[in-house]
Amino acid sequence: MTPAPRRPKMTARHVNVLYGDKRAINDVSIDVELDHVTALIGPSGCGKSTFLRTLNRMNDTIPTARVEGEIQLDGEDIYAPHMDVVQLRARVGMVFQKPNPFPKSIYENVAYGPRIHGLAAGRAQMDAIVEQSLRRAGLWDEVKDRLSDSGTALSGGQQQRLCIARAIAVDPEVILMDEPCSALDPIATAKIEELIHELKGRYAIVIVTHNMQQAARVSQRTAFFHLGQLIEYGATSDIFTNPRQERTKDYITGRYG
Repeated sequence: MTPAPRRPKMTARHVNVLYGDKRAINDVSIDVELDHVTALIGPSGCGKSTFLRTLNRMNDTIPTARVEGEIQLDGEDIYAPHMDVVQLRARVGMVFQKPNPFPKSIYENVAYGPRIHGLAAGRAQMDAIVEQSLRRAGLWDEVKDRLSDSGTALSGGQQQRLCIARAIAVDPEVILMDEPCSALDPIATAKIEELIHELKGRYAIVIVTHNMQQAARVSQRTAFFHLGQLIEYGATSDIFTNPRQERTKDYITGRYG
């Protein structure tokens, strides 16, 4: 008997995002699978970061933003009136373009979320969560002897890994990454890419990147956005070697971007 197909972790159907009268996203439908890294690519201003922010309601923080359509997490409408946005953002974590550690110790950066959500019964449990999160983020060996140092004293690449540790400390199901390497040097970028590879399967990961080589390296599914529309979505290998749409082909081959 063939097993029933697994439901995608997140689904977006006919999503529109408007800022006042300006339409930033137009009728986007996409599935986010648990065991894939999904890359969103496209020229600057094409709507990929705006779409990413709909997946954990970050657009709620912009007064003029309006989201239409339906986005579900495990079959549940994340824009439903009863949805607890704080809980949603614990389940769907976010890592931003510029590393933004809190001006607190390395330990407190990671412990912050678990403390708010009451995930640790005592100090020993919190210590274990902090260590496990830093290990998963590939940072433990570099910082284990200076957990009381400020998170802002770390290098840029270490700060970004600290932000990833902070995101995974609350045990999310989905991690959104908005150009997480754009402020980093090539060595730090390689470490983040390695980390994404290790985290795949444990979390559903959606990454916005302007770097097509990076999308090709880290993702299994790629969505190409242009002028607020989803032009093409499919297996990364197909998008890069055999795109169906002319506009995708033009972008991949560098005719515009």
